[in-house]
Amino acid sequence: MPKLKDIKKVLIIGSGGIVIGQAAEFDYSGSQALKAMREEGIQTILVNPNIATIQTSLKMADKVYLEPATPEVVAQIIRREKPDGILLGFGGQTGLNVGVQLDRMGVFKKEGVQVLGTSIDTIMKTEDRDLFKKAMEEAQVPVPKSKAVYSVEEALRIGKHIGYPVIVRTAYVLGGGGSGVAYNPEQLRDIAGRALPLSMEHQVLVEQYLEHWKEVEYEVMRDYQDNTITVAGLEN
Repeated sequence: MPKLKDIKKVLIIGSGGIVIGQAAEFDYSGSQALKAMREEGIQTILVNPNIATIQTSLKMADKVYLEPATPEVVAQIIRREKPDGILLGFGGQTGLNVGVQLDRMGVFKKEGVQVLGTSIDTIMKTEDRDLFKKAMEEAQVPVPKSKAVYSVEEALRIGKHIGYPVIVRTAYVLGGGGSGVAYNPEQLRDIAGRALPLSMEHQVLVEQYLEHWKEVEYEVMRDYQDNTITVAGLEN
């Protein structure tokens, strides 16, 4: 795949603090991204407040900002550094959420920053539970009965309509944070009450729980020339 010739400087968002569901693999993957950029002669700017990482070493990035990975701070860094592109997928949920918020703020368009790798549209389709469901339906992939809700009261109505057990899936949260299975209204009230505040969009999906089913998952990478490779096959 040929290199994009107009990309001379790239900003990478790190995952920040190590938390459950967003662990050290993002330090590793971000470090590999920085090494790949350097091998291609591309200048790199890293935003990551966690000093206890490999990638925050000056041997990895050309410039490191030990600043909070928030939309407001990253926007200021973009205005100062004028990167040609930005990589969001190496910062875990932090990077993805910040990228979506920066796009909504109009920062990328105004500053002429190209989102490299996974697009904002695709991030939203995979992180917003309702948009993901619609994407699957458009692709004629069968999905369990479900509905995205924004309050505990809505969740209880949908739980009653679908029938128990149901699984609660939190939007814009990695590693299943806040999610859980409810076998009755009391459990659903408790899980939805904990999950909703964790979501950037204050959204959860209440879905029919396919108990005792097995999910076979394939992780596939694709470039912009439609070359593909299956990285892993998993059973859940």
